[in-house]
Amino acid sequence: MRRLRVLMWVGLFVVLTCGAGSCAFRPLLYDVQVSHTTISPNADGDTDIARIEYRLARNATLSIYLLDGAGDRHYFRRERPRSRTLGGRTYRVDFGGVIPREVDGLRQDRVLPDGAYTLVLEAVDEGGRTMAVDRAIQIVDADTEPPDLQGFSLDRHVFAPNRDGVDDRIKMSYYLTKDAETSVYLLDEAGVRHPIERDDSNSATKDGEAGPYYYDYEGGVDKGAEPPPDGIYTVVVYAEDKVGNKVTVTDTLEIRDGGVPRGTIVGLEWEVSDTTVPIGGVLYFTATVENYGTTPIRTTGPEPGTQYTTDWNAATLGHYTSSGAFRFGIGFDNCPVGDYPWRWSVGRYSELTAVQRGDETLYYLEPGQRAQVTGSIRILSAPPRNPTPFWAGLIHEDVEIVNPRVDPQWITVDVEPTGAWGDVATPTPVVRVE
Repeated sequence: MRRLRVLMWVGLFVVLTCGAGSCAFRPLLYDVQVSHTTISPNADGDTDIARIEYRLARNATLSIYLLDGAGDRHYFRRERPRSRTLGGRTYRVDFGGVIPREVDGLRQDRVLPDGAYTLVLEAVDEGGRTMAVDRAIQIVDADTEPPDLQGFSLDRHVFAPNRDGVDDRIKMSYYLTKDAETSVYLLDEAGVRHPIERDDSNSATKDGEAGPYYYDYEGGVDKGAEPPPDGIYTVVVYAEDKVGNKVTVTDTLEIRDGGVPRGTIVGLEWEVSDTTVPIGGVLYFTATVENYGTTPIRTTGPEPGTQYTTDWNAATLGHYTSSGAFRFGIGFDNCPVGDYPWRWSVGRYSELTAVQRGDETLYYLEPGQRAQVTGSIRILSAPPRNPTPFWAGLIHEDVEIVNPRVDPQWITVDVEPTGAWGDVATPTPVVRVE
């Protein structure tokens, strides 16, 4: 009876320790298999990789490395935690000759050169017990040449992605020396990546091909997206060829005053008491513009209070289109002197924030600020269509008409039936129409 009990306890111990496919009598690392003893990592599709398989009897940390002829170790995997294999599960990993490495914190993986190596799998269990299994492996015809990112450069290291036309874009370029997949992004201090898309309009080089690459980055504001927050970023350019050689280059970039500009007309009053205006009469208005966004909006003159005639436009007064600037404008259909030809700054310069940039002074309407715009247009001749609706607009120059055709006011210009647009009649005294 005692002998039977002993056998029962032994059987129970074997079941408990060897059940579920993990037996204490098995070695820590077992069933190690390597599919090829010779590999040629050159992306030709023929024995480019060797598949490594193994099982673990207990939880362990696992390292895989190669010993070269000089006895130096080249780690493929280093101290990776692994659970014991259960239910016939097998660990598998493909080795294509690539050894991960970092230089100054940057990924610079390389394919090992041709030669004879010893492939070692080394496991250390939770009790500190170590077991290693090795296999011979040969590397031949390896592609060890990494891609290169020649001439990588940025045209500036501080930029303000806010569509004001001043330092609000950054241009990058490099030359890729061999076919490789590339990635470009901003990396913030928290490790968050902000992708930068390639501008392929200036290059015939297709993605992944050797050749010149160009980037025109505006922080996403052209698409209405908020740019990355103000701060210091690392610009990362990464390239990986078909066999796994990797190269990384970096630079530093600072973002200042970033944001999507948001302005609107919040009030407009036409100062007319009659919809008929005589030749020489003056059309007056008063408007209010608000910056309801989180970034300043740039503006340019002429200042409020300026009076135009119908045969002038802003350029006549020396205030040409300024890309990225906001201006308040008045116009009408088929206007011979341009679209919204009569334009004013969104506030008097004395009310705005002045920023000196070299010899130029820039003026900004701050977030949350409102400004009044007044102006007038002296009518010298009738428009092509008479009567016609005059309307206002908030123009983001070379970007969009933010508020188009605001509050149309039908106006009839009182002229002789034979009068023609462009004929400058002898003006009557300026009369305020109200």
